[in-house]
Amino acid sequence: MIATLAVTTTIGYGILYYAFSALLEPMRTDLRLSTTTATGALTTAVLVSAAMAVPVGRWLDTRGGYGVMTVGSALATVAVLAWSQVQTATQLYGVFVLIGAASAMVLYQPAFAVIVAITAPARRANAILSITLVAGFASSIFIPLAGQLIHALGWRHAVMVLAVFVGLTIPLHGISLRGTRPTAAVTHQGSTRSPARVLRDPGFWLIACAFVLHNAALAVIAVHLVTYLVQLGHKPTVAAGLTGLLGVLSVTGRIVTTVAKRWLSITLITAAVMTLQGIAIGLLPFIGRSVIGAAISLILFGLGFGVASVATPAILLDRYGDDGYATISGILGTPTTVGRATAPLIAAALAVAVGYQPLILGSAVTCLVSAVALALTRSTAQSPQPA
Repeated sequence: MIATLAVTTTIGYGILYYAFSALLEPMRTDLRLSTTTATGALTTAVLVSAAMAVPVGRWLDTRGGYGVMTVGSALATVAVLAWSQVQTATQLYGVFVLIGAASAMVLYQPAFAVIVAITAPARRANAILSITLVAGFASSIFIPLAGQLIHALGWRHAVMVLAVFVGLTIPLHGISLRGTRPTAAVTHQGSTRSPARVLRDPGFWLIACAFVLHNAALAVIAVHLVTYLVQLGHKPTVAAGLTGLLGVLSVTGRIVTTVAKRWLSITLITAAVMTLQGIAIGLLPFIGRSVIGAAISLILFGLGFGVASVATPAILLDRYGDDGYATISGILGTPTTVGRATAPLIAAALAVAVGYQPLILGSAVTCLVSAVALALTRSTAQSPQPA
């Protein structure tokens, strides 16, 4: 089951999110859209996914992952097929509303909810790490694949082929997840505690502040880093290669975090990683004009690029237990996803007004503030409910 979820989340992220970058230019040209208009479709999908996070979480808590992930795979397949046939901006945005809904049903949030329901607490960290390690290569697999398909078949037929890959996740979910129990089934008998209890916990707001700001900073760097490196004097190919370090090192960071969790608090580990990222990216304007200096900065920054995916479920489970885990994850995921979707657009406007260097330094400060907020949650710690 873990292997199945590793494969399906990789396909989901690779096609529903990352492949868009390869498809953007040929699709935009064919549909005669501006880059801003075309890119807005993906932003719409991310925002819809954020809006769906809490309802999907409730579904997962009460009914389990079998239905939601199987239906989500079917919806994703239909949506990607429809994507290949769009002729107008309105149709494109309609398709990406469906893709956003499907994303909320097939990516990390439901996969982790299934893991929580079927795995003993001592084994959850390794199970989640296994999924995120494989899915961490989604962009490395599907962006080049989409590019090759576009070159050979054109963008519309390329999307049709990608829809076939998405369609494979329907039987994978339908067979492997059959009989899995809802997340609520692993909580202590007779529990009636509402997941909304987290909204009365000051520590939850600190956690939310930390991850919203951190995800926003990562999104800004991911989108604008190549442009800034070119402004520092690097060739576009060198800038792209340096940026590629982030994806590779994100896998390393996830492994280090999971191993370190055996001896240290996951909250302190994550706060330390955020601090390292803030320092590393803050050094980029001062040492980044050389390839070696830029590489050092981005290697240190990249180690924390994928940490949130393994830290978030661990922190929530440590603090609140598994009682209503999927809904609580959705409550946190909504503002986090909105921040990730909107931050690059706000940053683009700020870059025009003040330039890229203040934007990079602002991202560094944001990472440091995230670390402080997360560290402060330990002063408001509460005991989780027994599983």
